[in-house]
Amino acid sequence: MKFSVGRLIAVAALIGLAARPMAATIGIAHAETRIGAVSTNFRLLGADDKVVVERLEDPKLPNVACYASFAKTGGVKGSLGVATDPSRFALSCIATGPVTLPTGLPAKKQIAAISASFLVKHFNLYRLVDPDHKAVVYMLISTKIIHGSPANAVSAVPVSGG
Repeated sequence: MKFSVGRLIAVAALIGLAARPMAATIGIAHAETRIGAVSTNFRLLGADDKVVVERLEDPKLPNVACYASFAKTGGVKGSLGVATDPSRFALSCIATGPVTLPTGLPAKKQIAAISASFLVKHFNLYRLVDPDHKAVVYMLISTKIIHGSPANAVSAVPVSGG
């Protein structure tokens, strides 16, 4: 059976759409707000390699926004959604207003994920609470389903008031 490039792209898109509801059922948001991208390497076939910036929001702390920049592989595999992106990224979080901790907020929780390859690797965003210094710490970690990766980035936001 012959497959056209268009048909392969459609199948990859359907599989990607099918994976999103699974993450939603366990309460993890996917980065949806792309701020922009800058091409870093020309590819003759398929999309160029690029560095992408996405905004991730904390569902429990509405005045916090985290910005993640990461490498996105282009080429044919990247265009089909089957390339594995490198584990190179940065994280910066800001308070856009007063930040208060709601009652019962867990000390550690995964709050978002960015897909870095086809069903295998993600960049997961965790929230950690530092009550001693009145801060919320965000940690972005590269991981695989079977084996973790030590690549990580950290950013902190101060908590307002007492």
